[in-house]
Amino acid sequence: MLKTLFSIAVRHLLGRRRQTLTTILGVAVSTMVLITTNSLTRGLLDSFVETIVNVAPHITLKGESMRPMPVNLFEEERSLSVAFVDNNIKKLDPEEVRNYRQILTVFSSPTYEKKILAASPYVLSQVMAVKGSRNQPLVLKGVLIEREDAISGIGKKLTQGNIALFEKTPNALLVGRTVARDMNLKMNDLVVIIPSSGKSRQCKVAGIFFSGVNAVDNSVFVSLKLAQIIEGLPANKVTGIALKVADPFVNAALASELERITGYRCLTWQEENASILSLFARIGYIVFSLVAFVGVVSGFGVANILVTTVFEKSRDIAIMKSFGFSARQLVAMFVLEGFMVGLAGALVGGVLALGAIDLFASLPVESSQGPLTKTGFSMSYNPLYFLLIIGITVLISTLAAILPSARAAKLEPVSVLRDSSL
Repeated sequence: MLKTLFSIAVRHLLGRRRQTLTTILGVAVSTMVLITTNSLTRGLLDSFVETIVNVAPHITLKGESMRPMPVNLFEEERSLSVAFVDNNIKKLDPEEVRNYRQILTVFSSPTYEKKILAASPYVLSQVMAVKGSRNQPLVLKGVLIEREDAISGIGKKLTQGNIALFEKTPNALLVGRTVARDMNLKMNDLVVIIPSSGKSRQCKVAGIFFSGVNAVDNSVFVSLKLAQIIEGLPANKVTGIALKVADPFVNAALASELERITGYRCLTWQEENASILSLFARIGYIVFSLVAFVGVVSGFGVANILVTTVFEKSRDIAIMKSFGFSARQLVAMFVLEGFMVGLAGALVGGVLALGAIDLFASLPVESSQGPLTKTGFSMSYNPLYFLLIIGITVLISTLAAILPSARAAKLEPVSVLRDSSL
């Protein structure tokens, strides 16, 4: 019986070839657009996460004490707490990590040597860079270059210069490509660095790097010692410590443990980029909403062809019922037609989507995709998203066949045959 119903369903669809092909094409185009859009958004998210994990620290220990002076001493558990009031206003102390070498020793101890793969102290400073008539505010980051290379792989991202040249050049700069373009900097150019306080210093460009992360490419690296001098910090203080851990995706517990041990705030890369990850999540919800809405539109197209089929084939349906076909079998036949139309359109759309994804991925156009700069578009080839969208499309097309199939099942053979001109 199933073979008979399948044969009749195919004849119904082939009997209206133009309308069937138009419906299949509509389903295919909507499927292609949805898969391509989802591939673009997911590809951008995957590319962002991969780039951040490879370039940025997995955990950042900041110079923010986790045991600050309580605001209201009367609410403290210790009743003997005493508050001292100073009658003059003082400048707030900058956030800094003291005795950072002792903390590095803890990180390299047997307890953490398998959890923490690399640790790099750094000093951040807001400065003004001047070259000729051009000037630009910059974020200056002082690092121990070998430790920083273990965190971000900066050595492999140098498009000009090398680490050895940076180490042997006095007051050397590693300049991000964005800064180099804005200030027209080239190798061995001299740049005057003007800090917010203290004297200016003449530095020399010893390398230009490109990481793909816009925030990083808009900064400049110098030696840790030079940054401490510019920022006015003693040798035992830094702004923070960047960490690379064994499992960057399960790092919240380790960050909390390090906070408890060191007494300083430890932020994971997920917390540092929470706003961007939240934006990607919202975009994902929008894309899947589009899947539902466009799928419903495709379902109306499928329902339309089946309603027309029921209207034109009402005599055939009446004859089938008079020959013993049950209402359930008729419903199954039209649902099968909806399934075949949806499946054909979804599969064609999947093939078209593969071509569209390859086209976008191969475009030699450098684009700044949010926080990243990429050549070509970051596209995802994850088959799970293909199967999910194709499955939703087929499901909606199948469900759209229920209404016309129910109408066909309600036809009375006697009245249909009496009113028709046989």
